Order: sequence, then C-alpha cells, then structure tokens
Amino acid sequence: MVVYIRRRGAGGSRPATRLPTNEVRACSVLSQLVLSLLQYVWSRAHGNRGIRARIYPFPSIHRSLLRHALPCAPNSDRQYCSAVILGARFLKFGWGAAGTGIMATPRPENVGILALEIYFPTSFISQEELEVHDGVGKGKYTIGLGQDRLGFCTDCEDVISMSLTVVKSLFEKYGVSPSSIGRLEVGSETVIDKSKSIKTNLMELFDDSGNGDVEGVDSTNACYGGTAALFNCINWVESTGWDGRYGLVVAADVAVYAEGPARPTGGAGAVAMLIGPNAPIVMERSYTASQMAHAYDFYKPVLASEYPVVDGKLTTYCFMKALDLCYRRFAEKFQKKEGRTFSLQDVDHVVCHSPYNKLVQKSFARLVYNDFLQSPSLVDEEAAAKLQAYSHLSHDESLVDRDLEKNAQVVAKKKYDEKVGATTLLPKSIGNMYCASLYAGLVTLIHNKGESLLGNRLLLFSYGSGLASSIFSFKVRKGEAPFSISAIAERLNIASKLDSRVQVTAENFVKAMHLGETRYGAKDFVPSSSIKELRAGTYYLTQVDDKYRRYYARKPAVESIESSPVANGVAVA
Repeated sequence: MVVYIRRRGAGGSRPATRLPTNEVRACSVLSQLVLSLLQYVWSRAHGNRGIRARIYPFPSIHRSLLRHALPCAPNSDRQYCSAVILGARFLKFGWGAAGTGIMATPRPENVGILALEIYFPTSFISQEELEVHDGVGKGKYTIGLGQDRLGFCTDCEDVISMSLTVVKSLFEKYGVSPSSIGRLEVGSETVIDKSKSIKTNLMELFDDSGNGDVEGVDSTNACYGGTAALFNCINWVESTGWDGRYGLVVAADVAVYAEGPARPTGGAGAVAMLIGPNAPIVMERSYTASQMAHAYDFYKPVLASEYPVVDGKLTTYCFMKALDLCYRRFAEKFQKKEGRTFSLQDVDHVVCHSPYNKLVQKSFARLVYNDFLQSPSLVDEEAAAKLQAYSHLSHDESLVDRDLEKNAQVVAKKKYDEKVGATTLLPKSIGNMYCASLYAGLVTLIHNKGESLLGNRLLLFSYGSGLASSIFSFKVRKGEAPFSISAIAERLNIASKLDSRVQVTAENFVKAMHLGETRYGAKDFVPSSSIKELRAGTYYLTQVDDKYRRYYARKPAVESIESSPVANGVAVA
C-alpha cells in the first residue's frame, strides 16, 4: 500500500521547505499496523496537528522510511517500528529535485531497448564457393539453406574478444559511462571456460570507472541465452530492485561445425543492447509466451570439442512445434488483455531466430497456417483455399507434412516479403550467430527501415535447442536523444561494416577451422593470424598462457584510412 502523510498547521499545509511530503510504500499485510505506527510516531515527534493519510494498494515498503520519514522520532519509537516491519520487502526512494522532500521513485515506463550495437568478424567465405569446394549441387547452400555468406573468426578472435568489442563500441557511440550500468547479462553457448563467465571478462571495461556493483552473469541454453539475458534485464528494470541505472545485454557466439552438411550453417557475431525506461523499442512484456521441453535435437556433450551433435530433422520438428505453441499462447494472452483476436494482421514485422534463412521462411509460413486454423478469415482467400486441404490434420501430423510445408510457403510468400524480408540481410550474410542471430535480424530491420518503424509492432521468436523458446513483441516509438530509433539506425553503420569484410578462399576457410580445432582448450600459445584486416577498435586475443589465462588487446580506434577503413567503435579520423 502507499501511505501519504502531510503535517498540517493551523493555517493549512506548511510550505514544502518547512515540512516535506513523505510517501511510504508499505506491504499490504502490515498496512494498517504501519499506518498506525506512523501516526503514533509522527504525533510524538511533531504534535497532533492534523495528519492526513491516503491508502492505495501496493506490494512493498521501503527501509528508508526509518531513516527519512521518521528523522525526528525518539529512538525508542524508531526501534519499535524497526522491529515491527523487519523482513518486509522494500522499494528505493529518492530525494525530490529541490531536496525539499522524500518522493517515491516513479515506476519506470516504456522499458525496452535504448541502444543496439553489433559486431561480426571481417573474414567470410562465399556460400557459392563453399558449394564448389564441398562438391555439392549448385544452390544447395544458397537456395536450399537460403544463405549467401558465412562469417568466421580466425584464431585471434573469440567470443570474449567480440563481446569486448561490441560493448566498448556501444559505450563510445552513445556516450554511456560504465558507471551507469547496474546489470550486465551475457547470453552465449560458446564455452571458453566451464566456470568463469564471459561477463567477468567484460568487467575489465569497468575498471577505470571503479564500478564493480554490476549484477548478472551468463545465461546458457543453446541459442536462447541472449533472450534469457534480455528478459532478466527487462525484469530487473521493472522490479523493485532497480536502482535507476541501465541494464546491458550481450548476445554473442561462435558457431562452428565439423566437416559435413552442417558446416555451411556456421557463423559468428555479437550484439549488445542497452536496457532502460523511455526506450524507443518498448517490450510488451505481458504478452510474452514460452515453450520449454526436453529434447536432444542439438547438444554439445563432448566438452573437449566445440562441435555439436545435431539431429537435423528433430531440430526442425522441435523448432516448429515450439513456434506453434508459443504463437498460440501469445495470441491467447493478447486476446485476454485486448479483448480481440490476435493474428499477423496485428504485426508489422516478424523477426525469427535464423539458423539458416530457409527455416525462417518455413517459420513464417507456419504462422500463416496458425492464423488459418484460428479462422480462415484471418488469411486471404487464395491462402484459405489452398490451406483448406490441411485443416483436418492433427498438430503432430501437420508438423511432418511436406506438402503443407511447401504450399504454406507459397501462399505466405507475399506477406513474408512485407513482414520478414527486411530482417534477413545480416543473418544471410554472416550465418548462424546462435544467441546473436535473432537480434542480428532486429538490427537488420532497424538498418533497413529506420524511422519508418515508428508505431510498428515487432514480433520476435527465439529458439534454443534442448529446448527453450519464447515469442515476444516490441512497439517502436521515437525515443529521446541520444536513444532514438533514427540514432540507432545511423550508428549501427551496417553498410560500412559489410563493405569492410575480406573474402577468403574455401581452402583458407578449412585451414582456419582446423586451426580452431587445435586451439580449442589449448594453452601456452600466441595466435598466428594477422590482425591487419580487423577493424579499428576491435579487441583481439594476444596470448593464452601456460595456466590457460587469456589476454586481449584493442586495435587502435584511430588509424589511417588505408589500414582500417571502418571503425566498429568510433569514427576513424
């Protein structure tokens, strides 16, 4: 409950400079008792000249009540009140702007993503060239998987260096001080150390600020860790534990596979997201729907290797089933709150986790099929006519029916181009970035659409094998400088980053993969790859010592145009 108390004199309320208004949020179980105690202690300290109290429901009380609301009370009264309310949960209060009173900290509004930054390696291979090298049919990777290029790390980069780069870059581009960060969460499945979190490596960036009071560690479950980290930071800002500082999310991974059909679905990258109130990309948290289950569709049981064990057919089945269940639960929550049916008509853009683009195409087609099942009127007449033949299928039957899969993609093609097409550039150009893949799609959308997204609803589907999945939504608003949607689009600098990449031959790509195999879990070595092609401002691995400790340096952020045409962090002079 909230208890408002204002001392009143014979001539009415005293001026604020003489007597402040105290606002105390009290636990409902203790509400009447706390109110009685306040009235009693106040009368002991100030006399019985009118006490006005109003009571409103609220779930917690603040400890600073004893320190601020009762500064003049006798010690015995403060001790008695302390004993009564000990153990209650509390909210922080701050002083009013003029220092004239105690005001309750306002609950944050429009909580979401304030800023985004992305990093991906400069080295890549063309999927067309990889098709030739692997001796597969033309179009197997480019059409069958829907991928254009595959980005990868040499032995001088890893998940930690990419995370350092993307966080430092975000700080510099938006003028964010490390001291303003209160929570830092990392989502990754790339295991460098089975004990030490990636987050602790990032604390190196906080040393100069002296800020070690930063909550959060790493979240791990295949490609879902970044979403878990995002939810954790959003929940923190919206909670009673929020202290007014920013949350920071890092989603980063290196996706590599053994030689074979899965290798073309690799990739590497990192995305950083600054979280706080009054954001341009606001999460609609109450609609979020999840599906969690046990499955061995993709997993990494061999701790001495980076490579996963993959059941491709099971992964697709689990992915689509989780998508269906999340979407239906999201629709139910939306309808319950809004009082109307939810469908893709309520969404301007859809961003899907992207192991490879063909799965994204299938995912959107599946959403169209779900709308049809809900009501044929939610899709166009042509789509309804073609999907009618599959309306009798059970859920499990529909997940494995190849004709339905193909026809749903055909009828969904136009809407796919409208709602999904603008999200696919980076996932197709870099490859699977595991935890970062979904958010690379969001970055791509902002890059392509900018301020035209204002007022739009974005629907995102996150999936991590094993399995964990969620569908959630954002609403886009203008935001406040420097955290506006136009500022994000400009500072992402996607075109220049893509232009700065260097294509390698298939033979050199295979050599890099083999070198990575020998480096994984190794000690006492210095990377052999050149840092010449790294962008200015990029962190890189300098050494792993004989105790497995890893050391990093940063390529100078200001260099000549010839040596480094694009800076990931700051503009090149």
